[in-house]
Amino acid sequence: MADAKVIPFDDDRSRGAAAQRPARRRGAGSRRKGGGEQSAVREQARVREQAGAREDAGARESGSARESGAVRESGAVREVQPLAGRIPAQEDVHVTRENPETGAERQPHDEAGLERRVARGLAFLRRRLTGDYEVDDFGYDEELTDQVLMSLLRPVYEKYFRVEVKGIENIPAEGGALIVANHSGTLPLDGLMMQVAVHDHHPENRHLRLLAADLVFVLPVVNELARKLGHTLACAEDAGRLLEQGELVGVMPEGFKGIGKPFGERYKLQRFGRGGFVSTALRQGAPIIPCSIVGAEEIYPMIGNAKTLARVLGIPYFPLTPTFPWLGPLGAVPLPTKWTIQFGEPIVTDGYPPEAAEDPMLMFNLTDQVREQIQHTLYKLLVQRRSVFF
Repeated sequence: MADAKVIPFDDDRSRGAAAQRPARRRGAGSRRKGGGEQSAVREQARVREQAGAREDAGARESGSARESGAVRESGAVREVQPLAGRIPAQEDVHVTRENPETGAERQPHDEAGLERRVARGLAFLRRRLTGDYEVDDFGYDEELTDQVLMSLLRPVYEKYFRVEVKGIENIPAEGGALIVANHSGTLPLDGLMMQVAVHDHHPENRHLRLLAADLVFVLPVVNELARKLGHTLACAEDAGRLLEQGELVGVMPEGFKGIGKPFGERYKLQRFGRGGFVSTALRQGAPIIPCSIVGAEEIYPMIGNAKTLARVLGIPYFPLTPTFPWLGPLGAVPLPTKWTIQFGEPIVTDGYPPEAAEDPMLMFNLTDQVREQIQHTLYKLLVQRRSVFF
């Protein structure tokens, strides 16, 4: 019994006690006592073997735990590595926001731009309602032209007729000048497109003051809009005043003969009148800039003229086209032709003496020179044109 109590493992005392209790129940004689001691010794050896096995298992478990911890640590390191690599990705996202195509950075600017446009619009309406705006002696309203009328004409100019402008550098940056152009198209849209071309393409955004026929200023609504756009009566007095003020003046000497000619005579210049525009330019010493417009002749192909109806209505001609008046209001929509406007090299007039404006021979020669230069440019542009619509 004394030997059974010297088990060195505290965790197995309960098992040793369980082994001793049966020994006590069997311990009556010496033979049984010896057998009990032998069984106790065997039990002790067995407990030692189990303890050793547990130690080995614990060592293996601790080793596997260390290995798994290392694996987890290495896995954690592998998981951390992408975190460091995300910095360039954030930079890429920042660059993408600055890209105008994404619109990410443009939203604040767009909102600020919208607020500015709304503020300008409200200020414009306030000035209109209070009458706090300027109009010159000819009725020209520069603010209304820039803010409203040009904005209405610009989509037709850019999207519908797709006007191509050449030679805009031949228009001076300042001072008076006279632009002389061909006239065509049944309706005077060519003058409006030329006005937008000068304003939008010239580096100084100059305004073209067109000389218009008397009929324009007797038509309701058209009269007011023409005055607001800066148009004035086609007379030497008004043209001289505008040139003296340093304005850019536009004139189309063909008049109704050019705009109302049949489609079979397209791009054939009509007579330029008596050369009054040359006399005006000579008096003011203003340069004359020839201008050729291609594309306007085909917007309303005029195949006939109802002269009787024109006399009844009091207009120079009543056009008959493939679509008008057969299709009603729809026939008044112009065809979407491709336009080209080319400004030629200026013809200087400041070198002539003041009495040159009264020389009929000189006026005839200069008029013919301008007309021939416009006609030659028209032929050249027609040869270069690929299609009427493209």
